[in-house]
Amino acid sequence: MIAGAGFRAVAIDVRGYGRSSAPLEVEAYGMLQHVSDNLGVVEALAGRGSPAIIIGHDWGAPIAACSALLRPDIFTAVAMLSVPYSPPGGRRPTEAFAELGGQAGPDEEFYINYFQEPGRAEREAEIDVRSWLLGFYVAASADGVRPTPGAGTIATVARGTMLRDRFPAPGPLPAWLTEDDLGFYAGEFERTGFRGALNRYRNVDRDWQDLQPWRGAPIRVPSLFIGGEKDGPTRWGARAIARFPDTLPDLRGSHILPGCGHWVQQERADEVSRLLVDWLTSL
Repeated sequence: MIAGAGFRAVAIDVRGYGRSSAPLEVEAYGMLQHVSDNLGVVEALAGRGSPAIIIGHDWGAPIAACSALLRPDIFTAVAMLSVPYSPPGGRRPTEAFAELGGQAGPDEEFYINYFQEPGRAEREAEIDVRSWLLGFYVAASADGVRPTPGAGTIATVARGTMLRDRFPAPGPLPAWLTEDDLGFYAGEFERTGFRGALNRYRNVDRDWQDLQPWRGAPIRVPSLFIGGEKDGPTRWGARAIARFPDTLPDLRGSHILPGCGHWVQQERADEVSRLLVDWLTSL
């Protein structure tokens, strides 16, 4: 997030992560609460009514997009990494995700639906936080993408198994992930647990209901999208990307990085930084 006329750049811990607050209630992690959090950050940093540019990756991308959708007077430009903007639609998300899982096989469950039951994913992740995080990071990156179609990815989970069963075999850290970074991430999740982070997924149907007044609505502020060629959310979002002329009428760039996985800002740090800086300076 870049707030205020002085262009102060800050990276926040979204609620449930790191040093941010982590309410116990699932409904405390709805999209409207996250947009309110972002408004609070801008007000605290730059004063009520001050403009800000918002940038987000993964879940941060739809949070950033919804912030610009609901409050374009404050969030005057938005960049989304990995997850393309798709306006609130007419279909309940968990129903669509169940269909996606079924396309992978009759016993496959899409990972977002796998995350719906409180405690289920927490149990497997908290057995060994460091190894689970490393497996997840590698599996979602270009280093962990299976070359054979249908070989099984972390997009789905076979019923009766765990997500970690789809992780690649342990190996050395990829070049884009340092031991210090992994140790920091593991330490934060060992302290907080995964409940707050996973509660975000447990609000997809609630968000769908809350955002129906904006059904089909475009984001009209200047925007940017960056995704990875091998990134699951970018690949699944191909139809959303094709609709950008309608859904992002002031799009200033849509970039799919060849050979890149989910962690675009780490796997291609220099390239993503250049794209973001060029976009920011053009505003």
